[in-house]
Amino acid sequence: MDKKTVRDVDVTGKRVLVRVDFNVPFDQNGGIADDTRVRAVLPTIGYLIDNKARVILCSHLGRPDGKVVEELRLKPVAELLSQVLGSRIEVASDCVGPHVEEAVSKLKKGGVLMLENLRFHPEEEENDPKFAWALAQLADIHVNDAFGVAHRKHASNVGVAEYLISVAGLSMEKEVDMIGKALEDPARPFTAIIGGAKISDKIGVIENILNKVDSLIIAGGMSSTFLKALKYDVGGSTVETNKVSLAQRLMEKAAAQGVHFLLPTDVVVADKFEGGAKSKTVQITEVPATWYVMDIGPQSTALFEAKLRKSKTIVWNGPVGVFEFPRFANGTKAIAHLLAGLDATTVIGGGSTAEAVHELGLVDKMTHVSTGGGASLRFLEGQPMPGIEVLQDKER
Repeated sequence: MDKKTVRDVDVTGKRVLVRVDFNVPFDQNGGIADDTRVRAVLPTIGYLIDNKARVILCSHLGRPDGKVVEELRLKPVAELLSQVLGSRIEVASDCVGPHVEEAVSKLKKGGVLMLENLRFHPEEEENDPKFAWALAQLADIHVNDAFGVAHRKHASNVGVAEYLISVAGLSMEKEVDMIGKALEDPARPFTAIIGGAKISDKIGVIENILNKVDSLIIAGGMSSTFLKALKYDVGGSTVETNKVSLAQRLMEKAAAQGVHFLLPTDVVVADKFEGGAKSKTVQITEVPATWYVMDIGPQSTALFEAKLRKSKTIVWNGPVGVFEFPRFANGTKAIAHLLAGLDATTVIGGGSTAEAVHELGLVDKMTHVSTGGGASLRFLEGQPMPGIEVLQDKER
């Protein structure tokens, strides 16, 4: 990473404002369903505590639209963090203002304070300079450890850099290094698996990664548009008709560049887009007129696995089937379990792919599982990342 990290600045005794991504999912009982994002920043928090910094954590949670929403307060996250760290973490009554300044002034060396949900203020997402300044007044140094919002231009990750020394946290450093190395200096053969519902969501990723990979596997709902471009009937499956010609061009580009382009050869179809629908496995030439493609079939799974076993770098973004329905999660599960056992660099994009890997208990078996959904997509597209660009450059 060519940006300074928290290791490159003296934090001893300093007030350090750490932008974290505690936008965690909750279960039906109000408990935290997945603590991955909390645990991802523990190395940074631990480093700051060990080096006697005064730690001020700030994050958003959900979409309160600039209003105070009781269900979106950060107290449950603070309670979880308290358990993990073994010391009580207090939550300030707000994220800016006199009461917050007073709470910060009472912080001791090695102490941790969590600010209340940033998005209770509309100025956060507007990157309002006055709001950014108010946040900056709380600290001496700014550390951005929230890769999940690095593609956003908000006050807490971009605006504050106008007023404070701004460096990367250890989780941010890992995200940039792992995804960056996979894209720019991969061990070969390099294979990418791109899944998900719509080709329009992944156009930028496919176009960027086609210039880097040796093989590209396309599956999930978006594969229907590619199959349609090859004149296959995909039944009632959603086809982005305005993207069929684009799909054709992408396949032609892959062929011209010598990239091995793989699509499903058999699929699991259902008579309704429901978890309990009647289903069967068919060749792609035999999809019934009104049925839906829900998952890859065993033949496709074997085809993809054969390619992946020969790969030394694998980037995966997007499930290969309707993973939220257990009956149609077999393809995604098979790919995940295969990757977990390979002697290869395996980088898993955020969002639904990370959720699937987490649900299967395979996070620790992968080289890297990104904490950012939209951010990992933007990074894979090769697009600017405002929250990273504003960080101080390393001296050369």
